[in-house]
Amino acid sequence: MQRVDLQGIGMTSQRTRDRLAERLRAQGIENLSVLEVIRSTPRHLFVDEALSHRAYEDTALPVGFNQTISQPYVVALMTEVLVNSGAMGRVLEVGSGCGYQTTVLAQLAGQVYSVERIKGLLDKARQRIKQLKLNNVLFKYGDGTDGWAEHGPYDGIIVTAAPRDIPEALLEQLVDGGRMVIPVGDRSSQDLVLVTRRQDSFEKQVIQSVQFVPFISGSLR
Repeated sequence: MQRVDLQGIGMTSQRTRDRLAERLRAQGIENLSVLEVIRSTPRHLFVDEALSHRAYEDTALPVGFNQTISQPYVVALMTEVLVNSGAMGRVLEVGSGCGYQTTVLAQLAGQVYSVERIKGLLDKARQRIKQLKLNNVLFKYGDGTDGWAEHGPYDGIIVTAAPRDIPEALLEQLVDGGRMVIPVGDRSSQDLVLVTRRQDSFEKQVIQSVQFVPFISGSLR
């Protein structure tokens, strides 16, 4: 497990991060490794400076390109579900976004492969990962519908946007016993689902209702 810890001041200080971790614990996040990573990760680096004073609120915030940085509780929940359910050797992230979820995963997984369809977001995510000196992340610019078969199969997959149906290519890139955490549904109703591969079949467990941006095919510059 790798660690990052860039200190902030005032509303981005370590004390503020500690309070966020305690709120997440009170909301039901129990995995101590996940809580410690949330506590030590400088979320203020992933939002515009004008919003840095809100970085440790438990809320989603805009990051440009009509996208948001996910609510810390949702990041912690998705990560905890993946960590608690099995190995974290090779993990695929579909939707790098601003790189915050990527950074959390990188501190808990052996290797993270992250795909992003918006070039501007990908460039920023790559820059932040470099700044944080995390050397176990590879990025790809492209359509996440196809996953990243070249580096699969994966122990775990996290998807950070909601398709109506789970892409077959992602199911195929799970190892036997591998798990995928993915929001599924339309704008009016989405469930966070844990999918576990059992040879050629897939078990599905609904975790809770969520609200994510829609999963869109194709790529943008």
